[in-house]
Amino acid sequence: MSRLQLALNVSNLEEAVTFYSTYFNTVPAKVRPGYANFAIVNPPLKLVLFEGAGSPGSINHLGVEVATSDEVTATTDRLSRAGLATEIEEQTTCCFAVQDKVWVDGPDGSRWEVYTVLADASEDGDVAGDQGCCTTDPLEASSASANTTCC
Repeated sequence: MSRLQLALNVSNLEEAVTFYSTYFNTVPAKVRPGYANFAIVNPPLKLVLFEGAGSPGSINHLGVEVATSDEVTATTDRLSRAGLATEIEEQTTCCFAVQDKVWVDGPDGSRWEVYTVLADASEDGDVAGDQGCCTTDPLEASSASANTTCC
């Protein structure tokens, strides 16, 4: 199971959830304050919404969700061998989930991650509200918390 991830900044989470629920004919897999995600079967897509992070209507970041940590490791090895700078995060709690992931920057600065979800995290954990967790600005992310850019 692999699927493309699209993380969007939205101005009103409730309106966005209503729209995307209708558009994709599905309900969110997870909703938390300022955050929602959809695990869409057709087309295979992980749609993530962030309220109040970045310009509304803009892309927060992009990614690929994979099934296992081994797939994250294999991707990290492949990207590193190709000469791309990678940022590895293991057992990181972000977007209300524990994840292993690798980040790379596209040629125009777009942030891409390959990640797997290891476990769900509680709504009242370290990432409650999750504002500042996922961001396209690496400087903002490094000063936001111990949990840097993520999803």
